[in-house]
Amino acid sequence: AGGPAALLVLTLGLRTLNCLLVQTSFVPDEYWQSLEVAHRMAFEYPSAVVNNYGYLTWEWANGLRGYSYPLIFASIYKALQLLAKDDVQLLIWVPRLAQAVLAAFADVKLYSLVQHLENAETAKCVYFCQLCSWFTWYSCTRTLTNTMETLLTIFALSYYPMKGSKTGSSCKYLTLIALAIVIRPTAVIPWIPLVFSHFLKEQRKADLILHNCIPVGLVTVGTSLIIDRVFFGEWVLVQLNFLKFNVLQNLGAFYGSHPWHWYFTQGLPVILGTHLPFFIHGCVLAPKRYRIFLMTVIWTVLVYSTLSHKEFRFIYPVLPFCMVFCGYSLKHLRAWKKSAASFLLLSNLVPALYTGLIHQRGSLDVMSHIQQLCSNSHQSQAFVFFMMPCHSTPFYSHVHCPLKMRFLQCPPDLMGNESYIDEADVFYSNPLGWLNKEFYNDTLLPSHLIFFSVLEQELSSFLALKGYEKTATVFHTHLPQGRVGSHIYIYRKKPEKNH
Repeated sequence: AGGPAALLVLTLGLRTLNCLLVQTSFVPDEYWQSLEVAHRMAFEYPSAVVNNYGYLTWEWANGLRGYSYPLIFASIYKALQLLAKDDVQLLIWVPRLAQAVLAAFADVKLYSLVQHLENAETAKCVYFCQLCSWFTWYSCTRTLTNTMETLLTIFALSYYPMKGSKTGSSCKYLTLIALAIVIRPTAVIPWIPLVFSHFLKEQRKADLILHNCIPVGLVTVGTSLIIDRVFFGEWVLVQLNFLKFNVLQNLGAFYGSHPWHWYFTQGLPVILGTHLPFFIHGCVLAPKRYRIFLMTVIWTVLVYSTLSHKEFRFIYPVLPFCMVFCGYSLKHLRAWKKSAASFLLLSNLVPALYTGLIHQRGSLDVMSHIQQLCSNSHQSQAFVFFMMPCHSTPFYSHVHCPLKMRFLQCPPDLMGNESYIDEADVFYSNPLGWLNKEFYNDTLLPSHLIFFSVLEQELSSFLALKGYEKTATVFHTHLPQGRVGSHIYIYRKKPEKNH
């Protein structure tokens, strides 16, 4: 009996450490689609003292996102508030620790799934591959919908009725998929082949639809509708809006587009890293009944390849399927098993630690400087302006005081206006001109300006003229690109001298 419990304790320890060793930012959605929304729900809802105390991005204004996922964090925030423990550090770390705990449970579920289907030895190999994966380490404790989608996919998989599985339960796995779809509608993609295959093999097809699919669908969609009704103040079917926006209007391309083969040539090879040869080897070796897993991976990557906007995190949910093949390969490398395992561990350690501790850490570090403005008596006079690419940093969820803050806006054009340019683009086309026009009167000037090092030279005359001095330099990345510099600078307006 010591087996599963001991494994869970070990995994919880490892994922907690994982959480503490990830101190970098990945994508804005990590905060803007979860914590910022939750902060607004928990602390200033519905009337805000500060305009935007918990800013909602355009997706929320247009009903493309649902409140079900942020509600989890809003509940955590509310609990902390009721315990009088809503300290900014706890608001930052507790949601991430909650995500880490879920990730640990998912790792153990993956282990027991393979143990049921194969044996303890193969299960250990799969578990080892899962824990070694640098991308899982980088992503699994983040408050991203993609992370939740991946964890729910693992939970659902453990109840998926496969040949040889004793834990299969149609009701449980369908409920978990439905939850994943409520949180992120794209979660439906990997499950299309799996559900279809289950349906074909199922003897009692009418039962499956009438007693499982329909009730589960109605309950989850109904719950999601009610939650969204409460927070939007009107009936909104977010899943439909999400589909309309991303597929029919293809407005995702606003965020950049990639060639069709990107996931095959870059996306999957990068997130698999040194697991790639093991994955390929495992695909060749694995028995026939795992073909459905491989089909799922290929199908998901193909579907995502048809959308012009591509990101690594979008295919994160297929990683657990890949780990099953990697583990299968590792187990069959009998004589080489030890050296192969050492190679996997060491080769993933470097990218895991580098991306978790160094790459893009500035956007979080800079927030601790801003938190200091909350404590002193200058809070009411402070006005922080982020002159950075849109949503480069978190916002009130990482400050937790009604400080006046502003950033450059960049909603996509939803009106079909040909000549549309967002505020951030207008600013970057002529930073000096924009600043002089925006702050034509010195009384309007922000007390603090925050921007990437690449802008400093261009702004130097404005900063000198308006009496700003640099108060902090924060390291961000070794790989600056375009508008993102290697460092973030904080400039403060010098106090006026009274004559």
